[in-house]
Amino acid sequence: MERHFEHQIEDLQQQLLLMSGRAETIIRKSIEALERRDVALAEEVFKDDRAIDRMEIDIEERCIQLLALQQPLARDLRLITSALKISNDLERVGDHAVNIAGCARDLARLATATTLPELPKLAEAAIGMLREALDCFVRRDAEAARLLVRRDDEVDALNRSVFAEMMARMISDPKQVERSMTLVLVGRNLERIGDLATNIAEEVVFIAEARIIKHHAEDPQRDEFSRS
Repeated sequence: MERHFEHQIEDLQQQLLLMSGRAETIIRKSIEALERRDVALAEEVFKDDRAIDRMEIDIEERCIQLLALQQPLARDLRLITSALKISNDLERVGDHAVNIAGCARDLARLATATTLPELPKLAEAAIGMLREALDCFVRRDAEAARLLVRRDDEVDALNRSVFAEMMARMISDPKQVERSMTLVLVGRNLERIGDLATNIAEEVVFIAEARIIKHHAEDPQRDEFSRS
């Protein structure tokens, strides 16, 4: 029975990793659609997001079944409850990719705008955080997760740079307002993906150490979850 439970936990983790891979792919596809002004590729993002939605439901059902039938304790309990949150975060990543794809579709009907180097940098920073957060999850690496949480400031700074550049363009040329505002939305969605990666990193610390570090402040008190 115990071995069966271990297999179920391993399968749950694999499903989360698969969902994370899908989330990363959909972000990259939305950015490519934006850069190429490719409406057909943007439409693929909308379809891909529905698959991610289904994966979230499947993981949620697995977690509820494990909680109800196995009555896990300590670290296993923390892992399952965190898996519920992580799958929700990954589903929201997909939603932000959809928003970016929508921006790509809107920009496709406008004249080509000057390239913005900060956007690809912002996208890579956000995607990198997401990938590393799941790597921390696999390794239960609380120390690396803490370092990753601090990197969210880098993503925020890149987003501010995008916003400042777009504001400057709108001021200098009112004809740029619509496309510039659309790119501001892209930057905001990428910044939110960085926030979601931070959420996942915080859950890694909770799983590994039973410590809550949300809002950049660690809780010095441990509760019953810490009795592993």
